[in-house]
Amino acid sequence: MGVPRGVDKPSGFGDGGNARPSGPTRKVVELLALAGISVNGPNPWDLKVHDPRFFRRVLATGNLGAGEAYMDGWWDVDALDEFFARVARAGLTEHVGGLRTNLLALSGRPVNLQTQARPKQVVERHYSPGNDLYQAMLGQHMQYSCAYWRDAETLDQAQANTLHLICRKLGLRPGMRLLDVGGGFGSLARCAAKEYGCEVVAYNISREQAAYARDLCQGLPVRIEEKDYRSVVHEPQQFDRIVSVRFFEHVGYKNYRAFLGFVRSCLKDGGLFLLHTIGVNNSRTVGDAWMDKYIFPGGMLPSMAQLIACTEGRWIVEDWHNFGPDYDRTMMAWWQNFERGWPELRSRYGDRFYRMWRYYLLSHAAGFRVRTFQLWQVVLSKGDIEGYTSVR
Repeated sequence: MGVPRGVDKPSGFGDGGNARPSGPTRKVVELLALAGISVNGPNPWDLKVHDPRFFRRVLATGNLGAGEAYMDGWWDVDALDEFFARVARAGLTEHVGGLRTNLLALSGRPVNLQTQARPKQVVERHYSPGNDLYQAMLGQHMQYSCAYWRDAETLDQAQANTLHLICRKLGLRPGMRLLDVGGGFGSLARCAAKEYGCEVVAYNISREQAAYARDLCQGLPVRIEEKDYRSVVHEPQQFDRIVSVRFFEHVGYKNYRAFLGFVRSCLKDGGLFLLHTIGVNNSRTVGDAWMDKYIFPGGMLPSMAQLIACTEGRWIVEDWHNFGPDYDRTMMAWWQNFERGWPELRSRYGDRFYRMWRYYLLSHAAGFRVRTFQLWQVVLSKGDIEGYTSVR
């Protein structure tokens, strides 16, 4: 992409000019240099600036401004994942972001951002565009979470590993009733019913996902219910096992204890609950501003401290497994699939969506690469089992 007509390159960068760069330009260039990144430099992780307004925008609004500027075509990087990895390792995000970003960070403290109406916004923003996007990206199993790459060469093999890993950790046996809170596209429900002989109920508020899951699980003892878990808290069913995959990220820290209370009320004596969630190293009360606006409204990643705090006195942690680095490889595989499928998706989604989705996938791959993000599978019990054997 070239420089838009009528817009000059940043003075003195990449054009042999001798003009002294402006304050915002100089500040960003100096910060990027700390991460080994040049502006208009020769490396694949170097920043290519097409519009000099980028510099002031990123200083003022941090990742929100950087992401929007990227979607607007103001800048590019060939190896966007490595660019973000270098930015994260150098801690550059601590030096940018203005009033708007800070207000969003503060807003999570007094207000419950994840009210019962908020998940509908997530569904409309992230899942309603169409299953064709996810069919192009996710692979055979349509599993929209981290693949387990031990002894796997392909994404499909790694996602099959994840499904069986979950089922084995839960100790599923024929005749058990399993509740899947979140549901996804139904691959876990299908695996539990077909391969382990379980009866499965799944709660999912995405109409598109629920329809896909019903088709996938046709003929099996699986019931897909378009329900928010909070709509059934006063009439909980009883299950031998409960699982939640990539759902807890939408619950919100003010609701963690209530969510785990709901799970406990549904779990039979001697049962197990497996929580599969992305996590972060430091406690937060609000999510990333760009992700909140464009990808997952109200999304927030838990810390270990937040999780442990809401289990005290109610749950026993039987096992805690972190395989976060596998998510880097998973997201890069998703990106490659998305890139291959883009020619057929382009007319429906458009080039701005392409840039948004590239920013989302590759920035998160980098987050797992540098260990800013983790992937946890936590097995919990009510403390009424004799012992638990960890499964890897």
